[in-house]
Amino acid sequence: MFTTDFIDYLVHFHSDRDYFECHEILEEHWKNVDAGNKESILVGWIQLAVSQYHHRRGNFAGALRTIQKALWLLTIHKQSIKEYGIDEDKLIGAILRKKEEIEHTLPYKSMNLPINDASLLSACKRQAEKAGLIWGVDSNLTKSEIIHRHSMRDRSEVIQNRLHALKQKKGSSD
Repeated sequence: MFTTDFIDYLVHFHSDRDYFECHEILEEHWKNVDAGNKESILVGWIQLAVSQYHHRRGNFAGALRTIQKALWLLTIHKQSIKEYGIDEDKLIGAILRKKEEIEHTLPYKSMNLPINDASLLSACKRQAEKAGLIWGVDSNLTKSEIIHRHSMRDRSEVIQNRLHALKQKKGSSD
């Protein structure tokens, strides 16, 4: 009923709090099922994770910008949220509270999504256990490899692909 990608997203969101991985997982899924639709509900889920990533790092401007996008997208898709096994009213309320915390530059606190589908919650907990993760644990604020993941990852492949694309573009304009 629920995609493996969304379950993986939820596991990371609620276990190791690896919001960067949440973004990576759902972005890949979004590209496969709804590419180019920047108003997709999947983009809303992605933006929600990104806002948590920024907030935890103390980037309040980035956190506010992305939580506002998440709130807008998830609000316009409010009726579809329940198809993801999430209580739509509680989710919107939680996002509004998070937005207010960010606006007041309050310190980051882990956020749990209001999962109201028992089979989804069970699948997430099983997946977390299988991955050696603890479901529902607060973010470990000393784990810099997760907190600063975007700046610590190997980007050599991305850089190589961009250089290749630039060379091809330059070659076609000659």
